[in-house]
Formats: sequence, structure tokens, C-alpha cells
Amino acid sequence: MFSILSGALNVVLGFMFRASVVKWGAFFVLWYVVTEFVSVIKSSGLLPDAAKLNDAFSGIPSGVWYWLDLFAIAEGAPMIVGALATRFLIRRLPIIG
Repeated sequence: MFSILSGALNVVLGFMFRASVVKWGAFFVLWYVVTEFVSVIKSSGLLPDAAKLNDAFSGIPSGVWYWLDLFAIAEGAPMIVGALATRFLIRRLPIIG
């Protein structure tokens, strides 16, 4: 009976330390590197300013705004920009991709 419980405990602990803890550590390091890299890019001024996007939206006539609101472009455009930035980070940075 003791050998069965000991074997089960050994399997569970082996799985935890081989798979879970190592993956958690690797993903934590990747998360930390990415957050620091993004903060460096943001502080250096390489990212575009959101005020320019607001200026572009303010020049749209009201007839066009009806269709833009109908298709929720004001909510979708930041999502698309965020998705493109995430795709760039995943594909182009050698530490992540």
C-alpha cells in the first residue's frame, strides 16, 4: 500500500517539477522581458501617439459616423492596432518567437 501511494506521489511531484514549474519560470521570464522592452520603446518615443488617431477621427463627417458607429469602428480600431503590435512582438523578436 505504501509503495502505491509513494509511486503516485512521485508521479505527481515529477509532473509538477518537470512540466509546470519549468514552464511557469520560462513564461515569467518572457513576460518580464516583453514588459520591460515595451516600456523602453514607449519611453523612447518610438510608438505612435494616440492623439493623432483622435485627430483623424475628428475630421470625419457625421454621415460617415453613422456607418462607423454601426460597425463599431471606434472600438475595433484600437483592437486591430493592438493585435498588429502583438503580432509584431511575437513574430519579430527573437526572444519570444
